[in-house]
Amino acid sequence: MIALEQHQEEIQKNLDAWQQKPLLQEIYAGFYQRILGQIDSAQPGLIVEIGSGIGNLKRHLPQAICTDLFPNPWLDVVCDGYELPFPAASVSHLVLFDVFHHLRAPVALLKEARRVLKSQGRLILFEPYISCASFPVYGGLHHEPVAWRQEISPAETLERPRDYYAAQGNATRIFFRGKGPSWSKQWSCLHAEAFSSFSYLLSGGYSKPALYPAAWRNGLIRLDNLLSRWPRLFGARCLVSLTPKNAN
Repeated sequence: MIALEQHQEEIQKNLDAWQQKPLLQEIYAGFYQRILGQIDSAQPGLIVEIGSGIGNLKRHLPQAICTDLFPNPWLDVVCDGYELPFPAASVSHLVLFDVFHHLRAPVALLKEARRVLKSQGRLILFEPYISCASFPVYGGLHHEPVAWRQEISPAETLERPRDYYAAQGNATRIFFRGKGPSWSKQWSCLHAEAFSSFSYLLSGGYSKPALYPAAWRNGLIRLDNLLSRWPRLFGARCLVSLTPKNAN
């Protein structure tokens, strides 16, 4: 009950911030367009989002099935990403937006994703990217740890009860630095991109006030496009798309 109350409190805070910050909505619309670019509309099957939060994906992809750990009116299914209530080979796309870094056992999620995805299905991850520029922001101004040197569990299962976990650096370490548990024997990478996003970092996200007026957004996006040539220096976000390898 305490977990539910805490979760609902955080969701309400995010929803309030979302409604009061048009700038944040515009920035996230750009993020969702990047995700939509990885959707293969020719693939039949369910499109499922794990950890939908306040349900923003459905605004851009109405057919998506939105899920989370606790019920809310905008969600379609209440479930745990480690135990998805979908038949084997029934899902064409699994989308995780800022969820992967909350997985204490990412290999366990990857295993479950392989089960539900079709042979040419896609697992799409949108995550923080840790670079020289973004590390001080994520590490100093965000409540979740970066956990840059913390061991990443190789466990293929995660027993209940499952507690809160966060390690913002995990996607960067696993998919861009080759650290942590191996995934490439089971998955092929279709897309892996890290890019600058000062327009996001300086927006304050959900929890902080914006550090620039909305009129500056397009200029910052142009700057981000330039700085994205050097992701290890200036990257702040990443997009990874995987497909099962030799799926049965």
